[in-house]
Amino acid sequence: MKFSEQWLRSWVNPPASQDELVTQLSMAGLEVDSVEPVAGLFSGVVVGEVLATERHPDADKLSVCRISNGQEEFQVVCGAPNVRAGLKVPFAMIGAKLPGDFTIKKAKLRGVESQGMLCSASELKVSDDNSGLMELPSDAPVGASFRDYLNLDDVSIEVDLTPNRGDCLSIAGLAREVGALYGVPVQALDIQTVPAAIDGVCPVDVLEPSACPRYVGRVLKGVDLSRPTPLWMIERLRRSGIRSIDAAVDVTNYVMLELGQPMHAFDLGEIKGGIQVRLARPEEKLALLDGQEVALRADTLVIADHDRALAIAGIMGGEHGGVSAKTSDLFLESAFFDPIAVAGKARSYGLHTDSSHRFERGVDFELPRQAIERATALLMNIVGGQPGPVLEVISTEHLPHKAPITLRSDRIEQVLGLHLEAEKVEGLLKGLGLFVKATADNQWQVSVPSHRFDISIEVDLIEELARLYGYNQLPVRFPQARLAPKGYVEACAELSQFRRHLVARGYQEVITYSFIDESTFKLFSPTLKPVLLANPISQDMAAMRASLWPGLVKVLQYNLNRQQSRVRLFESGLRFIGSLDALVQERMLAGLISGPRFPESWSSSRETVDFFDIKGDVEALLSDGETFKFIAAEHPALHPGQTARIERDGNVIGYVGALHPELLKALDLDQPVYVFELLLSEAEQRKLPRFQELSRYPEVRRDLAILVDESVASERVLSAIRSQAGEYLTDLRLFDVYQGKGIDPHRKSLAVGLTWQHPSRTLTDEEINETTHSILVSLEERFNATLRK
Repeated sequence: MKFSEQWLRSWVNPPASQDELVTQLSMAGLEVDSVEPVAGLFSGVVVGEVLATERHPDADKLSVCRISNGQEEFQVVCGAPNVRAGLKVPFAMIGAKLPGDFTIKKAKLRGVESQGMLCSASELKVSDDNSGLMELPSDAPVGASFRDYLNLDDVSIEVDLTPNRGDCLSIAGLAREVGALYGVPVQALDIQTVPAAIDGVCPVDVLEPSACPRYVGRVLKGVDLSRPTPLWMIERLRRSGIRSIDAAVDVTNYVMLELGQPMHAFDLGEIKGGIQVRLARPEEKLALLDGQEVALRADTLVIADHDRALAIAGIMGGEHGGVSAKTSDLFLESAFFDPIAVAGKARSYGLHTDSSHRFERGVDFELPRQAIERATALLMNIVGGQPGPVLEVISTEHLPHKAPITLRSDRIEQVLGLHLEAEKVEGLLKGLGLFVKATADNQWQVSVPSHRFDISIEVDLIEELARLYGYNQLPVRFPQARLAPKGYVEACAELSQFRRHLVARGYQEVITYSFIDESTFKLFSPTLKPVLLANPISQDMAAMRASLWPGLVKVLQYNLNRQQSRVRLFESGLRFIGSLDALVQERMLAGLISGPRFPESWSSSRETVDFFDIKGDVEALLSDGETFKFIAAEHPALHPGQTARIERDGNVIGYVGALHPELLKALDLDQPVYVFELLLSEAEQRKLPRFQELSRYPEVRRDLAILVDESVASERVLSAIRSQAGEYLTDLRLFDVYQGKGIDPHRKSLAVGLTWQHPSRTLTDEEINETTHSILVSLEERFNATLRK
């Protein structure tokens, strides 16, 4: 939005300099993009009158003119094609300084003396028009300072408004903002009703009331469009970035800038049968005012007569029905179009107009009648004419409706961090045109006026208070939180501990997507049914993961493709099992290792990791051998001979093992991969540490070599030993497993070390021998075990 500072100050004149006003607008959210003078810097230019002209004796394109400044007459040589007797123009007298630091002096042009210069608009940097002299109205006061006559000590201010502030796309809206910011009154227009002088009307039929809830039209007959637009209006339009065309178009543009209501003027003589507001018909075309022809789509709202479309509603008019020099009767249109109905339409046709810019952001739906009265009065003053009655078509149920908003004082303080007195709150909001009614308990009921589309909830009102109060005046406060110290549960290991432990063992944490493709899901979890997304980002992210392994393997593939063969990864996150109606989300911790056991070095071998490397990592992670057990098992994604399930008190809490060879083949992986996955809710649970005094008495150790069938798991043997060893057993270790020469090929030897220590005395050999004997008897009964000789 571009506007003249003088025009704004004619509505509201705060006690602030130009720089202060610009700064305040930016601080209030109406960011100022530029401030430009409306004319170049010059002096010594007055309003001059051309008294007479004659051809230059030695140049066909030059004229010798006699110019009056109201007191004296001067001879000036001029080459402008439009110079003529009786014309009033800007006259730079001798000594005048023009833009570019150019000083006017006496000169001779082709032997004829010239005592000054007649100026064009471009020479004074008033506009870019250099086609001829700048022609002034016939009533311009001869001899008056040209700068003062046009009030050129002014600037054009351009603000970059956010899409929600369509209410500020007018002088009225900006004046309302400035008045509220400075607490000064706004001199709004007193728009009087223009009574009808004739009975002429143009019938209006709104066939799409949801898209056009309010349509106002008026006939104005007997206008004379040969009359020029007043210079003051041309200047205000120019300083707002709009070029003057003719009186009818200029007035509609002026009202749009002044009040914010886009309007359109039709040639009444071109309208056949009346106005229809409807959707475009199939294959309907429209020749626009800019000369291009567009094929209208069926979802485009148009203004039409009974034969053809005349305009795209809220965007641009067409050639048929447009105002021309021959027009004598006008039909003025002022309407409210629903923002949703016109949003994006201009862009879809490669257009962007001042009207579409406003209608897409929302125009005050109470404004059309005021605008048409204002435009009627301006046109009658400029081009004459007789107005007919105002015709208004309203669909009340389709107009926007907003319920009052409750504003709470304590909520203001909570959001802004300061306390505002009730009088201050009411004063700021009322300055914006909001209707504020105080209620009990420091609350207000606020009714939002029709021009504020962007206010609908309580925080919108609080934002307005912050803007008007001044963002730079809001206090800086650090957030306060009254939090009780979090208790540390010793019987629970936190995820951060697991992270630190894995990082210390050479793992790197990764974060992968919770969604995978359906084929990968079936590779890792063939027995489960995937939960599919209704609207996935891509086909590769269509299923919710039931395991963290697919994401880790994908990261492994990425690294292997970049020659990083030694990989250790872990991730914590959710897995999703079940259906949408009964979805179970479980916190998991998963890891993966592959490649050499040690980083490349002259002192280390190139041995690759195996099952026992990752099992050792998981054992160290859990660090509670009596609670967590590793039992040989099967898993569809893991190698049948290198898989263990992890149990705690008989409950399965995870798996560890090598990826299945078929899975490696399907994933195009050429080196073994080992993985683990734990249910965090179970893995976090630990035994509560207990204090036990160190014994001062000696330990007693016995080593046993026990022969059992090769199918018997060592964990079962150790568990049986632990149950028979008594309460003074302090350590039990499996330190050797042997199969080979000297042993039945279907049996194996397990060498275990048992350590006992009594807290208050020395254990005797008889006690140890008796305990050892009971252990051997129990093993023989349960596993057919024998003591290896």
